[in-house]
Amino acid sequence: MDIRVLPYEHPDAVKLLAEAQLELAARYGSEDVTPMDAAQFAAPRGLFLTAYLDDVPVACGAWRSHDSPEPLVPGDAEIKRMYVTASARGRGLARAILADLERTAAEAGRRRMVLETGDKQPEAIALYESAGYREMPGFGYYKDEPESIYYAKSLV
Repeated sequence: MDIRVLPYEHPDAVKLLAEAQLELAARYGSEDVTPMDAAQFAAPRGLFLTAYLDDVPVACGAWRSHDSPEPLVPGDAEIKRMYVTASARGRGLARAILADLERTAAEAGRRRMVLETGDKQPEAIALYESAGYREMPGFGYYKDEPESIYYAKSLV
């Protein structure tokens, strides 16, 4: 496995993000419509990672800086766009990307990781809980959705 930093608009990133949206639509009936700007995932305030197996893009994940509003606080980094293609699941790719996201966010001065996932993504819930994430109050676009679950983990 090879994990690379790519621009959010890179063709490999775009391909994986499109696949992720199709999966979300299949699970929830619609794609994720959280407002996103590619610039949010550029250093030093963010990062987009893509994992490759045999030079084929098979997984991705990103973080972007957040400092407010509550319950977000200065130093937060939000995880976005975690996805592993169906053919590459079960190989530890999501856990490896998560570890790199945490490491790079901490190196960029971020103090806590936060994220939103949904109740129809048991694999994601299991990953985050096993990695030490704990539930927190909702924030952002889906904060009032009953299907949404929010997690946080200190990086310090």
